[in-house]
Amino acid sequence: MGNPMKAILFPGQGAQFRGMGEDLFPQYRALTETASDVLGYSIAKLCTEDPDDKLRLTQYTQPALYVVNALGYYKRRDDGQTPPDFAAGHSLGEYNALLAADVFDFETGLRLVQRRGELMGAAKDGAMAAVIGIDEDSLVELLKQHHLTSIDLANFNTLSQIVIAGPKDALLQAEKLLTAKQVRCVLLNVSAAFHSRYMKEAQAVFENFLQQFTFHAPKIPVIANVTARPYRRGEVADTLARQISNSVRWADTVRYLMGAGCSEFAEVGGTVLTKMVDDIRKTATPLVVGDPSEPNDVRTGVRPAAAPTATATVTTASTASAAAGTRATLSAETLGSALFRKRFGVKYAYVSGAMYRGIATPKLVVRMGRAGLVGFFGTGGLSFAEIEQGIQYLQSELPNGEAYGLNLLANYAYPEFERQTVELYLRNNVRLIEAAAFMQMTPALVLFRLKGLKRRQDGSIESRHRIMAKVSRPEVAEAFMSPAPEHIVQQLLKEGQITAEQAELAKRVPVSEDICIEADSGGHTDGGIPTVLFPAMQQLKRMMERKFGYAEPFCMGLAGGIGTPEAAAAAFMMGADFILTGSINQCTVDAGTSDDVKTLLQDINVQDTAYAPAGDMFETGAKVQVLKKGVFFPTRANKLFSLYNHSGSLDDIPEKTRKQLQTTYFKKTFEAVWEDTRKYLEAQGLQHEIATAEANARHKMALVFRWYFSYSTRLALAGDQEERVNYQVHTGPALGAFNQWVKGTPLESWTNRHSDEIGKKLLAETAEYLNRSLERLFQPTVA
Repeated sequence: MGNPMKAILFPGQGAQFRGMGEDLFPQYRALTETASDVLGYSIAKLCTEDPDDKLRLTQYTQPALYVVNALGYYKRRDDGQTPPDFAAGHSLGEYNALLAADVFDFETGLRLVQRRGELMGAAKDGAMAAVIGIDEDSLVELLKQHHLTSIDLANFNTLSQIVIAGPKDALLQAEKLLTAKQVRCVLLNVSAAFHSRYMKEAQAVFENFLQQFTFHAPKIPVIANVTARPYRRGEVADTLARQISNSVRWADTVRYLMGAGCSEFAEVGGTVLTKMVDDIRKTATPLVVGDPSEPNDVRTGVRPAAAPTATATVTTASTASAAAGTRATLSAETLGSALFRKRFGVKYAYVSGAMYRGIATPKLVVRMGRAGLVGFFGTGGLSFAEIEQGIQYLQSELPNGEAYGLNLLANYAYPEFERQTVELYLRNNVRLIEAAAFMQMTPALVLFRLKGLKRRQDGSIESRHRIMAKVSRPEVAEAFMSPAPEHIVQQLLKEGQITAEQAELAKRVPVSEDICIEADSGGHTDGGIPTVLFPAMQQLKRMMERKFGYAEPFCMGLAGGIGTPEAAAAAFMMGADFILTGSINQCTVDAGTSDDVKTLLQDINVQDTAYAPAGDMFETGAKVQVLKKGVFFPTRANKLFSLYNHSGSLDDIPEKTRKQLQTTYFKKTFEAVWEDTRKYLEAQGLQHEIATAEANARHKMALVFRWYFSYSTRLALAGDQEERVNYQVHTGPALGAFNQWVKGTPLESWTNRHSDEIGKKLLAETAEYLNRSLERLFQPTVA
């Protein structure tokens, strides 16, 4: 038989008393001084003497308890006590549990608790009461019958001790009601309704405060108050923020520990929790779950008094779903991954992708950033001067850390452009890029990623540069999820572009931790089916995480075909950490294309797109999805590609066809087109490309045909209505679906559309759609 499993427990507010810690402060003078410096007052004097009667005030109680709990834990450790297998804390005590699991250091935890105490201490106009001698279901039913729906169940301390919270007048009514029913009800000496819906404002402020901190994965399982399950990797900040306004599920926490095989419970600094544990072990059964590493977040959130009664024990995902009445309601803010929102410092797990030639304008990106979303500036095809001007605008308009990014298009024809673009980004302190159309890792990509690597004092890696990789093929996704190729790393090191430390750290991080799976979409596309592609990529992600054991988990999102709540819901239900939209953002006020194009786009349906050759990858046969309705571009572009495949040079093309191309397509002679192309290449310093074309007639033909793709794009951007038939407009059927969704509403006209407002509306209605769908799915069958 092995040794018994042990849990260490930390008490919360209510366990404080004058004189606490008096034997600890002399032993841990350095930490005591650190705490006093952080707080701005003597922590030892507050705890041992409390001369101004402040220890009862939340903003003082919480830091004081945190410090004393921490020192008590350190003493146990230094005295040679057996290390715990689990950690848990009641409310404030959860911060000490996280400290014991090395999620953060002593000072960081103190700063978190100090701010938490300030916010909770500032909350007013609420009350709490301990209800003893009645079970949860009976209490809920009683409050419901008397219409006390403004009361929440805040703490589930034992099966028969529950703390309620809400407006003071409602608590007074509840006290009279419960007393009349011979149920003990004791009003608590607090000024607010902690762990209830009334703390949402404090939660929001605290959530923003948490964004500035980095948290490590727990070294031992820490059982969260909100879920009664272990903290999930990457979700520390989100869980701590939710704890402020959500119920403390202490009874289920202990039951979970019992079910996990824990038979020894050691409380730091007192016996408050020990008594609760003894009660729970006598009256409750263990809570056994299938996989402790993948918790089912059952019965999370605040339990309103009017909520339907839930099953008392939950052991599997299937029985969790039976508790339909306690399922948390989804919202725009909770869709997707909390890790993604934290990583990018945003409110929503939603991205607007880059659209080339500046169609995704800096102004559009600024609106996204200010709204708590992520937007990417479409730099492909712009001059370096235009890109730099856009960066300066973004940085001046988003000075407070709002999210923004720029895109980087693979450039197989002129890879030097790729490198020069990255160097421009580095000079201007750009931290986030969207990598698109890459088939393999390039020196430019690796340079951007590695220049942001830095080793912290504790040995962990700080990654200041992030790459969101848009991929549609597993082999490309695998390359992005792997460490940078060693030969490229060594090349950059030899060139002096990166440091030896960065070269070493490159082995421990992937090129990208943020992968966006791109199904069939507007612009460059492989025509992938999302329900086939995304699950396969998720399997690959899990394999790569097992293979490399990175410190940071991957976030995997989905793009392509998302223009309605139903499509977004499908993405999130498949497990997308975020969604990315493209086509629907081109038909908006802030998009950088012509009004004429926007008018064409607002009227398309799902069948009004087609595939055409990609101008930047013309010779390879790569495809883009473009507007078909009202234009001839797809037909003409495909004809050019066919001619290229069947001709050795421009001279091989039949005379009738040559004449048609020059008079109808190009509106110029081949010679004039070549002269324009030659001048452009000269201006870009690509004389070798001119020499190759002069020596190779087929290559020259390809460059002449490529000119048409640039020309057709310029016509669309300028809105040259006389040449409308030649417009090249990248778009996908998602826009057609979006147009049908908003038909008959103000958003039917593009003049009322803004990408940020579309994003928030799409997420809000997706959440509503999912809530309705889940309600139908879990509705009990009536015989």
